[in-house]
Amino acid sequence: MEKRCLWAQSNMLMQNYHDEEWCKPSWDDRYIFEMLILEGAQAGLSWNIVLSKRNAYQEAFDHFDIAHCAELTDANLLSIKENCAVIKHGAKLQSVRTNAQAVLSILKEWDSFAEFLWSYTDGKTIHNNWETDRQIPAQSSVSVQLSKDLKKRGFKFVGPVTTYSFMQAIGMINDHIKDCEYRTQN
Repeated sequence: MEKRCLWAQSNMLMQNYHDEEWCKPSWDDRYIFEMLILEGAQAGLSWNIVLSKRNAYQEAFDHFDIAHCAELTDANLLSIKENCAVIKHGAKLQSVRTNAQAVLSILKEWDSFAEFLWSYTDGKTIHNNWETDRQIPAQSSVSVQLSKDLKKRGFKFVGPVTTYSFMQAIGMINDHIKDCEYRTQN
């Protein structure tokens, strides 16, 4: 039997995300933008709910094409809210456009959104050494700083807890517990 982090054992959707994506470093701006939006959508909800709606989000937001999302109109967002199987929270849906616009602004300064984000960890994954899932913190000093800086740049739904989860999602932080066999597959 495979040994994996306890949080990922509830169902196949969570297990597949854990095994194939979680804490694996990504420098792909589109994927990173997707994770930013999905982590923001999770606020107040479970990750399982968000993952179950992921395909609907990808379809609704043109697979998270940043330029496309930056140009969404209020009418587009209302149509997505009414007609797509996404989380129906208006401010979270509006944050897709707002955050896409903020990413485009960063791209005027940096070669990539990934390069900007990874500068907070000097381009390296932070490898933590937790014995159990319960030891994994909700935030860190790096997620607090990144959250503050993202907010200053106009991003929404990027509090320090959400930002910490986002950093895990894109591999800036490796929080697989010590005996998880996926820990070293990053």
